Amino acid sequence: MQIFGFNKTTLLDYPEHVACTLFTGGCNFRCPFCQNGGLVEGLSEQVPIPEEEIFSVLKKRRHLLSGVCVTGGEPTLHANLPEFLGKIKELGYLVKLDTNGYRPDVLATLHREGLLDYVAMDIKSGPEGYAKAAGLPALDLDRIRESVSYLRGCGLPYEFRTTVVKELHSREDMLSIGRWLAGSRAYFLQSYQDSDAVLRPGYSAHSRETLEEFLSLVRPFIPSASLRGVD
Repeated sequence: MQIFGFNKTTLLDYPEHVACTLFTGGCNFRCPFCQNGGLVEGLSEQVPIPEEEIFSVLKKRRHLLSGVCVTGGEPTLHANLPEFLGKIKELGYLVKLDTNGYRPDVLATLHREGLLDYVAMDIKSGPEGYAKAAGLPALDLDRIRESVSYLRGCGLPYEFRTTVVKELHSREDMLSIGRWLAGSRAYFLQSYQDSDAVLRPGYSAHSRETLEEFLSLVRPFIPSASLRGVD
């Protein structure tokens, strides 16, 4: 596995667990507001963290950590992801996978092989605006729908989440998402955060008041929906 980032302790990334977070490189989307632009483009200029170093830390911190979050980039692009997750599971850790859901076959295989304990899937927008938000004009929305359907029915703990961007998300998008994901277990609205690492600069965040309005539009469809990381 090519791991380009390692946050050794997090209280935020895995609900109800003290965990660490591993960042894989490469992605099949080009979301312009991506916070990890360096993991999407320009990887040839970066040096991966050796697996030996990662597993050395995991072995030493088993008394402190209960979970490992694997994010990106897009982890499901890596052919050796099952083997890598298997090694993590052998150490007794819970595994949380962050994914854009564009490889539903991989998601299902990982679950069937007992390699996942929690999945967080990004929902870029409502169906009408999905391709634009994902930066992928030829996006096959059926793949996203398949992953959403799978997570909702497979029994695995999961959450859906949307990073809300002023230039890309409106009231209509929120209503569209709400109708689509109606009845889902968990859904979070996250505010866009500008930084030097954003893939395509020039985007901005909605106000807290607008985010709360968006939440009120979603909650009739997903009563458990909430804001996350909003000041």
